Amino acid sequence: MKKLNLPKKVINRYSRLTVFFLLGILFGWLVFSPSHRTEEKHDHSTDIEQQSTVWTCAMHPQIRMDKPGKCPICGMDLIPLAESGILSIDPEAIHMTEGAARLADVLTTVVSRQKKPVKEVRLYGKVQPDERLLQSQVAHVSGRIEKLYVSFTGESVRKGQLLARIYSPELIIGQQELLEAAKTKSTQPVIYEATREKLRLLKLTNSQIENIENSGIVQTTLDIVSNTDGIVISREVSTGDYISQGATLFRIANLSKVWVLFDAYESDLQFINKNEKITFTLQSLPGTEYSGTITFIDPVIDPVTRVARIRVEVSNPSGRLKPEMFATGVLRATLKEYSNNIIIPESSVLWTGKRSIVYVKQPGVDEPVFKMREIVLGPYLGDSFVVIDGLAEGEEIVTKGTFSVDAAAQLEGKASMMNPSGGQSSIMHDHAAMMSQPVSSVKSVLRHETFKVEGNCEMCKERIETAAKSVTGVESANWEIDTKLIHITFNSSATSADSILKAIANAGHDNEKYRAPDIVYNKLPECCLYRK
Repeated sequence: MKKLNLPKKVINRYSRLTVFFLLGILFGWLVFSPSHRTEEKHDHSTDIEQQSTVWTCAMHPQIRMDKPGKCPICGMDLIPLAESGILSIDPEAIHMTEGAARLADVLTTVVSRQKKPVKEVRLYGKVQPDERLLQSQVAHVSGRIEKLYVSFTGESVRKGQLLARIYSPELIIGQQELLEAAKTKSTQPVIYEATREKLRLLKLTNSQIENIENSGIVQTTLDIVSNTDGIVISREVSTGDYISQGATLFRIANLSKVWVLFDAYESDLQFINKNEKITFTLQSLPGTEYSGTITFIDPVIDPVTRVARIRVEVSNPSGRLKPEMFATGVLRATLKEYSNNIIIPESSVLWTGKRSIVYVKQPGVDEPVFKMREIVLGPYLGDSFVVIDGLAEGEEIVTKGTFSVDAAAQLEGKASMMNPSGGQSSIMHDHAAMMSQPVSSVKSVLRHETFKVEGNCEMCKERIETAAKSVTGVESANWEIDTKLIHITFNSSATSADSILKAIANAGHDNEKYRAPDIVYNKLPECCLYRK
């Protein structure tokens, strides 16, 4: 092949062009290469988000991982829990997503102060006759009941009305002595006056004595007349009965004024004062509200029922208020000593033993983040509580769904109602695991039990719960009126369900295991009697 002999100048020119061409290809590869373009446009937010998300197991919330994967206990896929930015606010706080809070029906309220808190004291009692208007119709002579003109209980009588007629040998003898003494009254006036006085003591009037003396006829019977207006509430004799002097024939009550006697627990007595107004309703007269003034507070508390009687005097001209009617009273007492205190709804408070806790929403966070806080409560106002210590005005607390938030805290091993120190809950439901531990390593165990306890009303509820809480080791007790069930949480190393049920029975309430003693049950207020 014939070799081309090109000039040296031409060769140098082509060499430069080749170099420029190769440099152009290299530059284009560097600029337009897909791998480099992807690297330049790579979004690091995904890496950051993945690194800042805490992953946990739905079945084992104590598992915390900084990346997705499998649960080391059950093998389930881990799910994202919360962003690290939120967790860094307070490691003991409970973070819930907006969706989870809506599903749990969690609502919050900003707490505020109340200038004049009013406590609503609810009392239960019965209508009773005014004891000052009770009269006993008695026989002033011994003898036999010849006839009763008032023969049944509940009959109305008027003052001076004839009630009964009595045959009395003693009366006959007294009249005969009068007639004999009248013959010698000029010579023996002392004896004459003595016989007249004897008849006056037998409740004969001067006109009756004059008629006997003038007519010379001995009356064989004595009329008993009513000395008051009212209703016969008790008939003690029947026709033909022989009675002695001073025996009670009838008991009559004037019902133009009545008493309403309420039972007040000793814990409510501090809010009740004389001369205060109280409103009440009657079960037999629904829709009508009555009012009265407290005129007397029993200074002695009944040792069995633990109540003191509160007396309210009410005018009853129409007679609609009848003895033994059940009454429900409401007293609104202004708590001056707690003026300007914070008031929170009852639904926001959780109790365990002597501790009262609420969940406070953490400030400065958009999503629901709550932390448990122990507070000191004052008086119960009916549907709210006075807060003595633990909350500041303007803080936001959970007022609905509190149990749901507390359950989330327990699942995450954080401070909660039953486990204030956080970590693994002390409530042990796995009895097999407990039995496998040495006896020395088993700690105190909180148990929750439910039992049926008989009762009727709010007074029963307070009595049952007080009896249960009086047993050492009981953390909480809640009796439901509708279901008749009591929910008890207690330390099984300090007491037993048997001891708690026995204490409730001794307070007057039958339960699944024990029957209340009859002597205790019979002393319960009328509205609390549940046995058929």
